[in-house]
Amino acid sequence: MLRQRIITAAWLAPLMLAGLFGLQGAPFALFTAAIVLLAGWEWTNLAGVRGQAERLALVAALGALLLALWLGGAALAAWPLWLGAAGWALNLYWVVHYPERLEQWRAPARRLAMGLWVLLPAWVGLNLLRDTGAVWLLFVLLLVWCADIGAYFAGRAFGKRKLAPEVSPGKSWEGVLGGLAATAVLAVVFAAWQGLGIGAGLVLVLATLAVTLVSVLGDLLESMLKRHRGIKDSSQLLPGHGGVLDRIDSLTAALPLFALLSLGVL
Repeated sequence: MLRQRIITAAWLAPLMLAGLFGLQGAPFALFTAAIVLLAGWEWTNLAGVRGQAERLALVAALGALLLALWLGGAALAAWPLWLGAAGWALNLYWVVHYPERLEQWRAPARRLAMGLWVLLPAWVGLNLLRDTGAVWLLFVLLLVWCADIGAYFAGRAFGKRKLAPEVSPGKSWEGVLGGLAATAVLAVVFAAWQGLGIGAGLVLVLATLAVTLVSVLGDLLESMLKRHRGIKDSSQLLPGHGGVLDRIDSLTAALPLFALLSLGVL
């Protein structure tokens, strides 16, 4: 398993870095759309759609929506992000009240709708951040990475109080605090690197803490859906790493909020 993980990471990491930071405009939109479509394929499984032809048709419809957003200029607009924010507020309600509110979202059509307000705003957020330059796209990617690393080590060392035992028994409040500490340090480093003043630096730290908390929700949401479906990974598209959604679940929540905040404070 470890050997397979290393082999996958060896070709995947350079590909992702080249696509995310070497492309701009339409090529970048196309590259990130491919990632979203792969995630959409996995989401159809999380939604309980089993027929291959039906799943392909749904992914094709998602691709058409992405194209419409790009052609209509919405890929670089704020309103899809606000729609995503409303959807994530609903996701939070369902995660907090799992499994009591299961009947509100368990129907495949509702889980498919959930996928739209998760995946589409994330794609828009990617394009908006890349349009402003690579620095803040790099920051939000590092933010999610640092949050995961900090939560992992703090959770292993100090984790006692369960965060959401019905959804993801392994996560703890101590892990969340570790993630917050790690991303706060990241924000201070970035503020100094970008030459932000004390006021702007403080705003960045506060925004970073908010986005870190939301990124945890992204992880919990996918865990909830996988638990309901009785599966461990969203797919086996990335040997040794599970599926695309398993790698970007936190980002799907973090990107729209950070993009919204960046429009006003960065």
